[in-house]
Amino acid sequence: MNFPENLKYTKEHEWILVDGDHATIGITEFAQSELGDIVYVEVDTVGQDVSRDEIFGTVEAVKTTSDLFMPVSGKVIEFNPDLDEKAGNDPTLINSDPYGKGWIIRIQISNPAELNSLLDAASYRSQIGH
Repeated sequence: MNFPENLKYTKEHEWILVDGDHATIGITEFAQSELGDIVYVEVDTVGQDVSRDEIFGTVEAVKTTSDLFMPVSGKVIEFNPDLDEKAGNDPTLINSDPYGKGWIIRIQISNPAELNSLLDAASYRSQIGH
């Protein structure tokens, strides 16, 4: 299982890649493997400020639906259009490429200090027993 060292992680299995005051967020390879085949992703928070640990969307797999939690506070500026099933695109990109083409949202970070509370790759691996 892959745990890129350049990412930060949450206990709820989201990852975040920081680039200045912006960040890209998705779910981990572990999370997508536990969920199974992802059939739908819903993000209705684009343009909104979302606080750390608040729900910014949901991921629906064949057998379950899982909430997506914001790793740090920020404004949601983009939903990955490649995941939008309504536009004829493919939410299974999260299964095939969770750290690349399967990213879910991009945000503008409003409280960079919150990044200090996130897990590094080794801590996340330890939390999930890998």
